[in-house]
Amino acid sequence: MLKIEIEQRAGGAGLLRCMRPGNGSVTWQKQPERHAVYFVHHDLTHYAVETVLGCRRGFFGLIAEGWSIEDTTGKGARGPLPPEASEVESAGGLFDTERAAGTLWTPEEFVAFAPPTLGRQLNAETICAIRAVRAGLFKQWHAIPVGSKLELTFGG
Repeated sequence: MLKIEIEQRAGGAGLLRCMRPGNGSVTWQKQPERHAVYFVHHDLTHYAVETVLGCRRGFFGLIAEGWSIEDTTGKGARGPLPPEASEVESAGGLFDTERAAGTLWTPEEFVAFAPPTLGRQLNAETICAIRAVRAGLFKQWHAIPVGSKLELTFGG
């Protein structure tokens, strides 16, 4: 199982660190103050989407496979993202947009903007489950003092 740590740093900065199963290799990314809040929430949204929908080749799945965080831009040595990773990125973006707008989208709105493969999975039940997982993660994150970290596992 991939071990995920998001460290709460002073000034709103964060640090995402992922340790792979088996060989124990690590990839990490410092999240500077200016973008820290966005990236922490975005990463936690990814986690919620990927775990609820059972996606194994989204952001965290690729990290578990050995991709570096930089490679997940699709511009690294590994080349373009696999289709599922691109779809998960789009779905995460929809949930980020919903959160930023302060509204709750209907399942029909999600389906209208989601990639077709994931759109078929975004029904009222899965959308509510993603929101619930994400809300729990946000609550945990906001309760963490500076210098501490939120620890999650992915896969298995």
